[in-house]
Amino acid sequence: MATAKPKQPDRAMVMDQLGWDDVTAPTLNFLKAIGVECIRVAIPQNLANGDDRTEEFTRMRRFVEEHGIQLIALHGGAPKDKIVYGKEGREAQLENWFVLIRSIAAAGVPMTGLTFQPIGHFRTRSTAGRGGAMLSTFDYEEYKTRPRQFSRADGDHAQDFTGRELGEKELWNAAQWFFSKVVPVAEEAGVRIALHPDDPPIPEPLGGAARIVTSLENYDRIYNIAPSQSNAMLFCQGCFAEMGEDIYEAIAHAASAERICYVHFRDILGTPYNFQEVFIDEGQNDMLKAMQTYKDNGFAGPFMMDHTPRMPEGFDTYHGHAYANGYIKALIQTVYGKQ
Repeated sequence: MATAKPKQPDRAMVMDQLGWDDVTAPTLNFLKAIGVECIRVAIPQNLANGDDRTEEFTRMRRFVEEHGIQLIALHGGAPKDKIVYGKEGREAQLENWFVLIRSIAAAGVPMTGLTFQPIGHFRTRSTAGRGGAMLSTFDYEEYKTRPRQFSRADGDHAQDFTGRELGEKELWNAAQWFFSKVVPVAEEAGVRIALHPDDPPIPEPLGGAARIVTSLENYDRIYNIAPSQSNAMLFCQGCFAEMGEDIYEAIAHAASAERICYVHFRDILGTPYNFQEVFIDEGQNDMLKAMQTYKDNGFAGPFMMDHTPRMPEGFDTYHGHAYANGYIKALIQTVYGKQ
């Protein structure tokens, strides 16, 4: 007997994210108290190894729901390095993605998410911001002093990416192969795949590897590999600001085409090649206007804070979550009304 397809979000909601092991009663109660209505949970790799995980995912969904919060997305944790590099073993990794997506659907969760890049996100050394909070920073000139070593986290811990080089043509070939096969499976299951942009989304290779999820034009090209509601976007507003895009035009383009699964609602100060991720109220874009643009173009779904500056000593990440989520909730109620 076929399972019912997961129900997609249909209203503006405050969203947050947790790691699998961070989903505890105290954490969920905290998120509920600050107004969070739905969450995304990251799947650890040991639960994305090709085995059917319907039981574990269903148990997670029910536990989250018991605390008055919806589990909107299980962020895909299945490896895809062989897929991205076109290496032997990519078929087995693809099959793991099929099993993962079907398990997510069978558990009643409507979305998963992923990136498609040879190497992860890049940052240079953090810089100090308001009140001594530390800001995630990317400075391309600084990056070029150690182009194989800056890490995906905050640039303060070096990694060696030697041997992970990949050309743009090869990466596009890998994307064509992967999305043409995985999207029909997701569509049949009723799951939307939320593709996150590269961060930073500049066209130059980073760590020696090409990056292609760097513009609206490239998003459209990926969508056209397998046109479907399941081939969708995690619309990271901060990354689109990093692209140098007109934010409001980008929102209108994606929202009116019904391409957005959920939004990373954040902002930056700077340029594509030198920027800082700042507190939600001090970026270079008008966040109220952005929220209004989503509504005007038909988007009704989750808004997630994503990143926030690292708080000064004595305070932790949850203080930042409380501030950003309260700001987002106020904007949702202002624009969409109290729901």
